[in-house]
Amino acid sequence: MKLIANDICYVGVNDRRKQLFENLWPLPYGVSYNSYLIRGEKTILIDTVDVCFSEIFFRKIDEALNGRTLDFLIINHMEPDHSGSIRLLRRKYPEMRIIGNKLTFGMLAGYYSITGGLHEVKDGDTLETGSHTLRFHTAPMVHWPEVMFTYDETDGILFSADAFGTYGALDGGVVDTEINTARYWDEMVRYYSNIVGKYGNPVQKALQKLSGVDIRMICSTHGPVWSEQRTKAVGIYDRLSRYEGLDGVTIVYGSRYGHAEQMAETIASALSAGGVREIVVHNASNSHASHILRDLFNYRAVIIGCPTYSNHVFPEIDALLAKIEVREIKNRLFGCFGTFTWAGAAVKRLAAFGEAMKWETVGAPVEQKQNISTEAQCVELGKAMAQRLRM
Repeated sequence: MKLIANDICYVGVNDRRKQLFENLWPLPYGVSYNSYLIRGEKTILIDTVDVCFSEIFFRKIDEALNGRTLDFLIINHMEPDHSGSIRLLRRKYPEMRIIGNKLTFGMLAGYYSITGGLHEVKDGDTLETGSHTLRFHTAPMVHWPEVMFTYDETDGILFSADAFGTYGALDGGVVDTEINTARYWDEMVRYYSNIVGKYGNPVQKALQKLSGVDIRMICSTHGPVWSEQRTKAVGIYDRLSRYEGLDGVTIVYGSRYGHAEQMAETIASALSAGGVREIVVHNASNSHASHILRDLFNYRAVIIGCPTYSNHVFPEIDALLAKIEVREIKNRLFGCFGTFTWAGAAVKRLAAFGEAMKWETVGAPVEQKQNISTEAQCVELGKAMAQRLRM
């Protein structure tokens, strides 16, 4: 239990055991499940934690309540890493009222068979609890349909569900003023690209809804509480949700015997010679898609290449293309290259992918047969992309 503002306590937990978030995305630094308790005239818990950590969670709640009961639970997000302890919490505090919206309660019944003791709120509704006035803002599809934000008008604190969250456990401190936040920014971009990426328009609508709201602190359900650096956190989500890339290039390649790899190296060298300083090169067989997606969201240009494999694209590249399509990444500059031995298909399919994504194709696609040199064409592709980035 940790006091983060006046009578508001952090009662979240760290998960340093899980290796893959959603059983998909690597967690080299772990992850936190954040929950907050307001101790005013009424006691109000905002979200819970993964059920695996319920014993630690309840111990923190008991300490924060100091003999009092729990009056309200606000559910901002029903994903099980945040709602998993609700059933046990209701057993512990049977008189507790649960606050959520209509979609919340449908999921609450479906996941945990809880249908009673509910208080439904709509967008813009408020809850007066004596020393605190809480206003609710629905934020559908950020990144589930039932998501809402709870804004404490008294202290200017936004409880933002998964928005503005990051991967990474909290190493001692909770508020950004207490910790070195350097490693969380890359993890925020990776979290956004992996989890929220498809929903740029809903994120923009939520940000517009919050424009003009006096936000002095952001309490997400993952990662640090943003106080001094809240503007930076909002800025990152704003940029990513507008699909605005930084001036840089992500090169992704698949390669069986090293020919496509050498093409990627030549293109990267030409980009550097053309003045591009932000260049990231990923071998799709070694780099996890989580990190590749982070860089695709982060940078304005992408160049993808691979060999033809069974008259298709290399399997690891094919899997990546599907993940990109799902996220509907917009406004990218695109180049492609590939290799073949007897029948070329990869470059044709990569070019069609760029068109389907409505990305701007830069330079001519480069296709290498066997080991016949295409160095000059690779250099031209790199030069063309570098020149386009300067425009």
